[in-house]
Order: sequence, then C-alpha cells, then structure tokens
Amino acid sequence: MSSSTSALILTFLSLMSLHLIVPAFAADSNSTTNSTLILLSCGTSGTIQEIGNNRTWVGDIGSKYISQETSETSTIPQNPEVPDVPFSDARIFTSNYTYAFPLSPGRYFLRLYFYPTNYSNHLASDSYFTVTVHPYTLLSNFSALLTVEALNYDYLIQEFSINITSTTLNLTFAPSTEHLNAYAFINGIEIVSSPDLFSLSPAYLANGGKQTVFPYDSGMAFQTMYRLNVGGQPLGPYEDSGGLYRSWNDDSTYIFGAAFGVTFQNDSNVTIEYPKTMPQYIAPVLVYETARSMGPNPQINLNYNLTWILTVDAGFYYLLRFHFCELQYPITMKNQRVFNIYINNQTAQTKFDVISQSGGIGRPVYEDYVVNTSGSGQMDMWVELHPDTSAKPEYYDAILNGLEVFKMSMVENNLAGLNRVPIATNTVDPSQSYGKRHHGSKVNVATIIGGAIAGGVFLLSLVGICLLMIYKCQKKKERETGEGTISDSMAVSMSAKTIMSASTPTESNNSIQSAPAATFRVGR
Repeated sequence: MSSSTSALILTFLSLMSLHLIVPAFAADSNSTTNSTLILLSCGTSGTIQEIGNNRTWVGDIGSKYISQETSETSTIPQNPEVPDVPFSDARIFTSNYTYAFPLSPGRYFLRLYFYPTNYSNHLASDSYFTVTVHPYTLLSNFSALLTVEALNYDYLIQEFSINITSTTLNLTFAPSTEHLNAYAFINGIEIVSSPDLFSLSPAYLANGGKQTVFPYDSGMAFQTMYRLNVGGQPLGPYEDSGGLYRSWNDDSTYIFGAAFGVTFQNDSNVTIEYPKTMPQYIAPVLVYETARSMGPNPQINLNYNLTWILTVDAGFYYLLRFHFCELQYPITMKNQRVFNIYINNQTAQTKFDVISQSGGIGRPVYEDYVVNTSGSGQMDMWVELHPDTSAKPEYYDAILNGLEVFKMSMVENNLAGLNRVPIATNTVDPSQSYGKRHHGSKVNVATIIGGAIAGGVFLLSLVGICLLMIYKCQKKKERETGEGTISDSMAVSMSAKTIMSASTPTESNNSIQSAPAATFRVGR
C-alpha cells in the first residue's frame, strides 16, 4: 500500500471519528448558528443507525470523549419492547467516571438514556449513582430500576437543558457510597445545541394572577418533566422544529376525571402563521394544529375544570409553558373564549384570551408561569383551566394546544429529586421520560369492573326501594281520598324520572359526556 493511500485512509478514519458532531439546524432558518449534535452509544464501537429517526449513533469505545478511568462494557440480551439503539449496549462504572465533551459556550439539551437490567455480574437493583455536570447535580442516588417500575416503563430518557460557560462539558457518573455493590451505567448520551428557550419572554409567578415577573438567571439548568402535544398524537424527534429533536407526548394519560373535553384540529382553511417575534423552534407547527377544549355545553363547562395531573418532585421551582392557538371558526375575535389558568391551587392568569394575546386565528402564542412547591418526594401538580365569566364572553370554554413543565435548579444548582416509589394503585403516570409503557394489569381491570357492577347493583336496589315507597304512599293517598288522577304505572314512571333528573346534569344534544359537578375541583 502506498504512503499516499495510507494517508487518505487515515484522513477518512479521522473524519469518521468526527461524525459525532454534525449539523443539527441546517433545515430550519429559525435555529441558532451553533450546530452541535452528539449521539454517543455507550459500551460499543462503530456506527449504528437509529431505526425510525434515521440518526447515526457512534460507539464510545476508542472515542475521544472517554476518560482514562477504568470501566466495563456490556451487551444486553435483546428485548423486543426496547429499541436496539442506543439500548443494546451499556458502559458500567464501579468508580467515578467522566466523559469530557469539547463544546462551544452556550445552552445545550443533554439527554441520558437508561435501560435498567442485569449487566454481567451486576444486578439492576444494585445500581445507585449520581450524575453531575459542573456545577449542576442532575441526579443523586438515582435508581433507574425504581423509576421504571414506578412509571411502568421499560427504559428512560432524562432530558436536561444546561448552559455551558467553558469549552468543555464534563459529565461525571459516581456510584453511590451508601449502597453495597453500587455501580453506575449509561446506554446513550445525546447533546444538542439549543437556543436559550427560557429568556425570550417573561415568566410570571403563579400568585393570584398579579403578573409578577419571575427573575430569570441564564445560568440556571432545567430538567424536562413533561412535554405534551395537547389534543394531538405523540411527536417523535424528527417531527420537532429547530433541529432540537424533542419528543412530545400525548396528553390524554394525564387528564383528571371523566371530563376529557373535546379534541380537534385546525380548520382546513386555517394556516398556522408564527408571529415575527416568535421563532418556530419554540414548538413545531404540529403542536399548534391540534387542541383540547372543554366542549360546547356552557352549563357543563361552568361546573368543572379541565384538569391535568402531573407527578413532580416536591421542593423545587417549576416553569410551565402553555402553548395556545385558536384553530377553528367562529373563534376569530376578542372576548369570544376567555378563561382562567390555575396551577397547584394558585391563580396563574385570569381573563386569558388567546385571540387578544396572539392577534388572530391561526397565530400561535405561548405563556410562561413559575410555581414553587414544598416538601419532599413526589407530589401531584394540578394544572386547571376554567371559563371566566366576568368579561361575559360569547362562549364559556377554555383551550390548550401544548404544555411543557421544566424543573428549575434554583437551590445549590440542584435538579436531583428522590427516587420514585412504585405504588400498587392506578394513578396518573408521570412522563419525564419517553420509554414504552407496559400493558395494563388485568387484575386492576377486573377489580374496576367488579366494583362498577357492585356499585350499579347497589344503586338500582336503592332506586327500587325509593320507587316502592313512593308507590305505596300514592296508593294510600288514593284509598284515603278516592281521587286517583293518574294510573299507578304512570305515577311510578314519573317518580323514576324525577329521581334520575335530580342526579344527572342537563345536557344539550351536542354536549360532552361529563361526570357530575361534585366530582371536579371547580374554578375559584
């Protein structure tokens, strides 16, 4: 082989090793100039194609990003429920280990991929570790196994937004010192350039709707807890805007109670047009083309809140981003649909009018609110919408197109919450991650059906007793007065109708199916 040929081969291999950093924003004029995309498949070598998203991952064996500390690699038995990339291999650490990524200063999405299982002679239950990116603590004494069991998932993707001020991102995994045989592991690492998504507009404290601006610090880190395409289908990384590769989940899992409202898409003659002051990377057009509203019946809407319950870590500040866009006629003018926004029993916004804020139908707008939580462990965060009647709008209704929830590193640059505790009851599944859900338990379904049948039998028995008493009273009255004005069968029929109407809300022909008002937390 000639020296010139050898030089060409070496040059080609060098270029391949740099394939970890590829342009991420070339297709979107609303993106930033920084174009870093790192897709690192841990514990393997070579390149691997990601099925579905058409992205190329590169193994970390021999990579310039790994440090000199000792570590192990492991190949995982194939699980049909888990994608091969990047979950088919893992890197395991029994001592502190640091990846060093040379980057330009700026904000980045960091996504960590975890598939908790037994690795060689390491049990999944022994994996407890801390993850840091100086000066931020992302995870502490973290058990991926406990988390997937609590979420009923197979794998996890933890997403963070971090502002890097130096030229290197040092990602450190440290096994816990509190657990015997503790180790750390990672299946995949993704780093994507990101604009500063949090400084473009003011965020308001949820403190009674007083519009108090929350002081933003560009040095804060964020953890993505939820990213929901409200009223629409889940969106994969390649359906996102701005080359940010975000995933958007379906929101129906988190709706509280029986009142789901109604979902709909934009009218065929309504085109989504972003305002000049709003970059398209805020959210993809697909988020603004679908929505969920309360429904067409004002009597029902006034008696409940359209509510989402989202499980979060207590003791942190959270930024909630609400995405709005009016999609259908006749909502084209101000004061047609006006509503209030509540977060954790706090009024975030009163008299919110999408048309007034956005400037017209088909024009997106978003609003940011910050809420503080107290305590420790997990808690339910309530997000609620309710019609505002004080402005006498044309429709008593509310609408939402998208919702994002971010945990904020307000204290000691910390984002680490406690491990989730698996529970036996059917509660709302939190989705800070995008792993695949298991199928529902047949035992729980049987229990629910049995309980429903038993409740129905009890209710029918109670109604029967009431009808029998009414019937006897009516007969007694007829015998005493001799003035039976209607037949016995008609008396029973009318009494039954009276009982049923007292327990069922009046609905129009086009009304949504709703539980009784007493079931819901009604607007303040």
